[in-house]
Amino acid sequence: MSRLIIGAMVRTVGAYPSGWRVDGAHRDPRDDAAALRRTAEIAEAARLDYLFFGDWLATGPELEHREPHLVARIDPLSAITYLSALTSRIGLIATANTTYADPYALARATASIDLLSGGRAGLNLVAGADPESDANHGRDVREPADTRYDRAAEFETVLRRLWDSFEDDAIVADAETGRYLDPRKLHPTRFQGAHVRVAGPLNVARPVQGHLPIVHSGTSPRARLFAARSADVALVAVPGIGRAAELREELRALAFESGRDDRTLKVVAPVLPVVGETREHAQSIADRLTELVTVAEDWPDAPPPGFPSERSLAHLAGLVGIGLEGFRPDDPVSPGLLAACSPLGVELAALVAERTGRVVGSDAPPTFRHLVVTATVHASMIVGTSEEIAAEFAAWADAGAVDGFNVLSATQPDQFAAFATGVVPELQRLGVFPREYEGSTLRDHLGLERPANVHSASRLLVE
Repeated sequence: MSRLIIGAMVRTVGAYPSGWRVDGAHRDPRDDAAALRRTAEIAEAARLDYLFFGDWLATGPELEHREPHLVARIDPLSAITYLSALTSRIGLIATANTTYADPYALARATASIDLLSGGRAGLNLVAGADPESDANHGRDVREPADTRYDRAAEFETVLRRLWDSFEDDAIVADAETGRYLDPRKLHPTRFQGAHVRVAGPLNVARPVQGHLPIVHSGTSPRARLFAARSADVALVAVPGIGRAAELREELRALAFESGRDDRTLKVVAPVLPVVGETREHAQSIADRLTELVTVAEDWPDAPPPGFPSERSLAHLAGLVGIGLEGFRPDDPVSPGLLAACSPLGVELAALVAERTGRVVGSDAPPTFRHLVVTATVHASMIVGTSEEIAAEFAAWADAGAVDGFNVLSATQPDQFAAFATGVVPELQRLGVFPREYEGSTLRDHLGLERPANVHSASRLLVE
């Protein structure tokens, strides 16, 4: 059975829209320093491979109901710099957007963090754009996806060349001779692309890892191609084990066709486990999270501007194929009403039963809120005990569906601690996750070799 990569996607106010509302949950981003410190301590004690920080370059009141964790958050590079001083072994991955970032500044910051952390930094490159972020960066025109990915490809190439500016032994520092630098081993970048132009060299020594591991997320054809050609880790959301195995094979085939060793591409899936002492306990946690999610009909007149339009009974009616006029969000779903639903409505009810234990026709039936939330809050949830969740992870590993999981926690700190202290030991018992760190760098944790410096490799060929 394969060794799984296990990392945690950090969202300090929880990864579920209602996670911050649960008793004892972290709520205030002004106290994120304490929350990050606590998360890192728990994660490193569990021997997790990395902490992962996503990003969003704008904010607004509409995010309160859609994605509360995006309303206010610490800059990812700042977060991993802070945590690098508080941890000693765990990897730290920050997100940067190639549409808006400057490649020289990013190469300098990330090389510095890798040196300061002893080789534990990683970089998630994204290529998105939206009007709010455009406005925040003084841009008037939103570029098409193909153009953004063309820039991302050049950006990734430039990052690696900048990181390779210094060969590993370029700094001689010979006090007797007074010779500090071997100038033959400091290399300009001289990159002139259609979207990126950088002279170089970088004024930071080569990172401990040579190149920071690069992550890319997305399932669009262009995202898959970028991940296969340019990333070390592809982060892909998949609906089930069968599709995951297919997508992993597709990505590795694209990697092979691009001329790289396809075994060096790691495929990791995001997952949101809800952990309980018993299955019923876990279902009660998922049930409470669902009950705390607002839907449009909770307001007597209309929801606030920017509220997710699909999170409503009106939208649900279109999905399940029946009229829901006159019903309220917390009205129970009856057997007769379910019988009139489309196959999708029946599937939603079955998923609600699996996650929350609420069964149509029982003493505890699901409500319309349960159906709305299950249909519109997209999270790859696994609900159960530590043993059940670990067994599901191991089954994915055994099937070759993924190389690992990026774990989200519905609430902080309770659900993250439940995963780290409950599920992780079970994974270790099953032999799919190590009991101790097996290396010192993020590349070690991911099973990746340290790349050769492109300049020294070229010189050896000439010599």
